[in-house]
Amino acid sequence: MYRSVRSLALAALMMAGTATAQAAEDEGKPTVILVHGAFADSSGWNDVIARLEKDGYPVIAAANPLRSVAGDAESVSAVVRSVPGKVVLVGHSYGGVVITEAAKDNPNVTALVYVAGFVPDAGESALTLSAKFPGSTLGAALSPVKLPDGATDLYIQPAKFHDQFAADVSGPQAALMAATQRPVTQAALTEPSRYAAWKSLPSYVIYGSDDRNIPAAVMRFMAERAHSRKTVSVEHGSHALMVSHPAEVAALIEDAASAN
Repeated sequence: MYRSVRSLALAALMMAGTATAQAAEDEGKPTVILVHGAFADSSGWNDVIARLEKDGYPVIAAANPLRSVAGDAESVSAVVRSVPGKVVLVGHSYGGVVITEAAKDNPNVTALVYVAGFVPDAGESALTLSAKFPGSTLGAALSPVKLPDGATDLYIQPAKFHDQFAADVSGPQAALMAATQRPVTQAALTEPSRYAAWKSLPSYVIYGSDDRNIPAAVMRFMAERAHSRKTVSVEHGSHALMVSHPAEVAALIEDAASAN
């Protein structure tokens, strides 16, 4: 009986030691802040979040207001400032514009990851970049909604959402994404960026070869200009890579997090 109790106690101590060591290892991992783009919401990151958390990364999926570059960047910047340790900022689509500016004056940001996301220089907007090379069909898929303050919200027409935004996602899932999409203001897409954080921070890029929002040629141009530490092209990937290819997206984020 005594030996049995002693064995159980010893096993418990060993398990506690292992848990403590794992916790200590995880404490050194940066927090990953995920920023969705236009026509999406934070739920699009769900499968990426599951993979990151399984590997011990703290994750915050920030709510992007999608109202203006300056205002959206300040909103995300406030989330960054609330984190006591290192941060890896990840932006999808228009969210790439936001993280590029949100990293300013936040020294705890160690890397930027662009998931089919814009990597703008100062003075560039999402609209000017998307048209830099031919291939985007987004304009014809948009539906404008006038707001009481005179601004214009933009949605992707539900009937065109699957082919335009998420061609490699199942039909039923794309229909849900279309129904829950969040609009972006036209002004946000045309507002010039004021700061290019990728000039001082390491960047990582992943994009789909069949992206119809941001053509692959634009993504390659931006990745090369930013001297991306690692660039991944997903064959036949759509704009919704975080939904259709969460494993590849999570792997690139972890590369950025572990290298910086």
